Formats: sequence, C-alpha cells, structure tokens
Amino acid sequence: MAAIKNRWIGLVFISMSISLVIIDGTIVNTIFPSIINDLALTSTEVQWVQESYVLVFASLLLVWGSVADRIGRKLLLSIGIAIFIFSSVWAGSADSASALILARIVQGIGGAMVLPTTLSLVNANFQGKERGIAFAVWGATIGGMVAVGPVLGGWLATDFDWRWAFLINLPLGLLILVGLAIFVPESKAQQAKGGLDWVGAAISVVMFSTLVFGLIEGRIYGWWEASDKNQFKLFDFAWPTEGLSIIPVSLAISAVATVMFIFWESRRGKLGKNVLLDLNLFRIASFRNGSIAALIISMGEFGILFAIPLWLQNVLGLSPISSGLVLLWLAGGAFVASGVGGALSGKLPPARAVQIGVLLELVGVVGVAVVASQSVGWVGIAPFLFVYGIGIGLATAQLTGVIMVDVPMEKAGQGSGSQSTVRQIGSALGIAVLGTLLFTGTQSSLETRLSDIGVQSEQSQVLVEAVVDSAGGAIPQIGTGLEQQGIPADIAAEVQVAAGDAFTDGAKFSAWAAAAFLLLGLLSTFNLGSRKKKEKLAV
Repeated sequence: MAAIKNRWIGLVFISMSISLVIIDGTIVNTIFPSIINDLALTSTEVQWVQESYVLVFASLLLVWGSVADRIGRKLLLSIGIAIFIFSSVWAGSADSASALILARIVQGIGGAMVLPTTLSLVNANFQGKERGIAFAVWGATIGGMVAVGPVLGGWLATDFDWRWAFLINLPLGLLILVGLAIFVPESKAQQAKGGLDWVGAAISVVMFSTLVFGLIEGRIYGWWEASDKNQFKLFDFAWPTEGLSIIPVSLAISAVATVMFIFWESRRGKLGKNVLLDLNLFRIASFRNGSIAALIISMGEFGILFAIPLWLQNVLGLSPISSGLVLLWLAGGAFVASGVGGALSGKLPPARAVQIGVLLELVGVVGVAVVASQSVGWVGIAPFLFVYGIGIGLATAQLTGVIMVDVPMEKAGQGSGSQSTVRQIGSALGIAVLGTLLFTGTQSSLETRLSDIGVQSEQSQVLVEAVVDSAGGAIPQIGTGLEQQGIPADIAAEVQVAAGDAFTDGAKFSAWAAAAFLLLGLLSTFNLGSRKKKEKLAV
C-alpha cells in the first residue's frame, strides 16, 4: 500500500519536473517586452531567446532518451533538473542578449533531459488502467503549464522583475530534486550492443538546427538571394551580402542530414546495435499515425502563443501581469479539460478525445483570427482562448497515450524520446514559421497603411523597421516620438493607430496559419487508434 502511495506522490514530482520545463518554454512570452526594454533586443533576438531553448530542446531529446535508458531515467532526470537550475540562475543574471541566449541554450540541454525521462518513468511505474490515468495527469500538466507560464511570468515581471521569471526555478528545482530522491524509483532498459549512437546524435543536431535556423532567419538574410542590408556572421566568418543567401544552403544541409540520419539509423538497426531513433517503431500504426498528428498539431498549438502576449501588451497596452491574466482563460480551459478527460476515461476512445480536442483548438484559433482588433480588445478573444485551452487539454493528455499504447515496454525509452522529439520539432517549427509570418505580415500591412496615410517612403521604412525589429515594442511610444520630431499630432496619432492595426494584422495572419496546421492535424487524427484494439473489435 505504501509503495502504491509513494508511486502517486512520485507522479506529483515527475509532473512538477515537466511543469518546470514547460513553463520556461512559455514564461518568456509575457516578459519579452520587459526584456526587450532592458537588454535592447531586436526582433530576431526575441525569436532566438525563445528558439534557442526550443531548438536545443528538440535536437537533444533523442540523445537523452537513449542515455536515460542506459544509465537510469531517474538519474538523468535529476541531472537535467540540476542543469536547469544552474542555467535559470544564469538567465536571470544575464546582462546582454548573447548571455541570455547562451543561458537558454543550456536550459534547453537540461530540459531535453527532463521531458523523455518523465514520460519513460510514467510508462515504467504504472500499468494497466493506472497508466492511462497517469498519462492523463502528465499530459494535462503540459497543457495547463503552457498557459500558466505566461501568467506567472507576467506577475513576476509586473510586481518584481523579469529576472525572477528565471530565478524562481532555483527553489522549485531544489524541491523537485528532494521529491525525486525520496519518492521515485529508478528504472533502466536492456541495451543492445554498440554503445550510444553518437554519430546519429551529431547528425540529428545538424538536421534540426539548420532547419529551424533557415525558417527563423529567412526574412532577415533572404530566402534565396542574400540581403544587402543584413549579413550573417559567426565568429570570424561572414556570409557575402551578394549572390546566394545562407538560408537555402542551411535548408539544403538539413535535407542532406535527414537522408544521412535515416540511412545511418537503418544500418545500425539491421546490425542490432543501439540506435538513436528506432525506425521500426514507425511500423507500429498507432505510433506512426500518432507521431504524424502530433508533429502537425504542435506546429499550430504553441506557435500562436508567441504572438498573442506581444499583441496584448504592445497593441492593447496591457501590463505583463494583465496579459498573463488574459491567457489564464486558456489555462482555465486546459484544467477544465483534465476533469472532462477523467470523466470520459473508459467511455470515449482516446483517439476520439484527441479529435474533439484538436477541433476545439481549431475553433479557438479561428475565433481569435476573426475577432482580434484594437476596438474589440482582449474581451473578444478571451472566450476563444478558453475553448482553445479545453482543446489543448484534451488533445495533449490523450495523444501521448494513443502514441505509446502499442509500444513494447523494452522500447519505452525510445518511444517516449521519439514522440517527444516529434512534438518539440513541431513546436520549434511552429514558433519559427508563425513568428516569421507575424513579423512579415506586420511589415507588409504597415507599409501599405503608411503609404495610404501619405508617409514618405524613407520615413516609412524607418518606422517599419522600428516596429518589426522591436517585435512591436516600439508601438506604444511611436506617436509620442513623432510629435517630438515636429510631426503634427493628428498625423502622429494616425501612424500610431496604423502601427497597432498592422501588428494586429500580423497576429491574425499568424493565427490563420496556426488554424491551417491544426486543420491538417485534425485530418491526420482519423488514422489514430490501437491496432490491437481494432483487431479485437473486428473479432
């Protein structure tokens, strides 16, 4: 009885571990304006503060999933939390954009140790019906924490300082380490020969990093031809500003690395050696179909959360904590979903619950895209955020169980690492694509609106660059700044409104793209479900 009780207490600390990581993936959303003002970040640096974490996170999940199976999942989880604590203190002490980005990279390393090991521990410590409940708790925690992060970040940035959004991880992380040591048993998996797949790990990092870099930086360095205004520099190397851009080269490297990775993993698998990604897992219908759905859904789910807090603060003028409280509607929906999911457990097929969840997400995102405007404000989008939150809670909680349902226990580490990687790749791609669409849409809309007002092209370019490079942070002061330059108050006011409307257009453009991803994700869910269960039904 005590062992059962300890197992569920252990689940609390496992869920707290994943909460710490997920919160830090979203907490920066509401503190970006404060960071931008303090460290003078450009729009690209804003994306990289977010993307550096997600990129490293996604790139290393497969690596740490394999290491955890070998040395022990609880041990690697504890190491990951310790690294996460250290890097959080570093991020909270950063005095420049480069220092903050480096700290976020280290956070990504620690976070990548946490996610697959928590899922593997849940899979190893719970069986039968208990496993379904545990997966629901684990998944609902992720869904809820996606929304709680911005609220917590907003409160800390408003009442204290943005740095506390990172420094708070120190006491929380220490508490988690103690709980893991006391209540969570260790587990390992039998290993094949050949040691850890370091070559596969190196190829995967190149594959993911070059892909996300190309998607993020395309608008800066040019999608095909090199930009004459921006030059890519890395240490002493500088890419030419004439001719072919570095972006298609980066994407080509990613494509080649993908082919190399598939070839390498297939070869090692046939030799019976340890692999970073067991491609045989994708022969399991539930795992393959669920992973495809998870990739597409994640692109739509988390990318939109990059745009909404920036819009709430820079266009509507909300404080960080106020914008966080608006996103609390999303958190409320996610927590409602956890209760609904528990009530429907055993009564509704998990795959059907995923479909309902994604459909609700789609309704919520489309609603935001339709109603968002300066005149409607946050009141118009709040109900749709609530619906969106219910969808995230249902889809996230059930999708993990659907993906893992037919995966053999001896491949639990591989399976959990693989499905986590797929979802994080989707998240990284979503942030990269939707972030790029947000700023590209804002730029295009603002150029048109300023032209309609009659602003000269040279001044228009300066204003557009100010808005885009500051990720919208320049919008609240743009009218006052123009008046100080001698521009008539009525013209300055028109420019102020135009800038806000343009950023709103960019946010809506981003929301429509998220809706498109979610629609594709919804269509892909119709192949979900356990093959074993389908066979039983057929009999």
